[in-house]
Amino acid sequence: MSTPSAKLTIGEVAERSGFATTALRFYEDRGLISSTRTSGNQRRYERGVLRRLAFIRAAQRVGLSLEDIADALSTLPENHAPSKADWARLSEHWRDELDARIDGLRRLRDRLTGCIGCGCLSLNTCSLYNPDDRMAREGPAAPLLRPEAEGGM
Repeated sequence: MSTPSAKLTIGEVAERSGFATTALRFYEDRGLISSTRTSGNQRRYERGVLRRLAFIRAAQRVGLSLEDIADALSTLPENHAPSKADWARLSEHWRDELDARIDGLRRLRDRLTGCIGCGCLSLNTCSLYNPDDRMAREGPAAPLLRPEAEGGM
């Protein structure tokens, strides 16, 4: 086990964070976390990486992409362990997106409930398969590809 001031090995970080070593390498390759190397080319991590990993896990649990997470972490100083204030500031940017997802899931749930008894099995009119079909009023098939839609060819 390492001393309090010593850097952590990849195995220690994996054990303490719950992430697989392969995930740690992946996150490092993507610039989400960083390490230094020993003379034997072994990775060593600052203890603050554990907070960055907790941040990554929390952001993933709310459905954020790694790109969104990387963008957020890039606003912090390198090797900075995110604080509660950092999380509050960064998560504020995601609130609208999360609210839209929640709204979309509620609408999907409500449509699904109605669809169970429908029995239409129609790919043309199904509100789950073909939601908000604005072209339905133009008739069947692909109206934009019909010859008359192109000037009567």
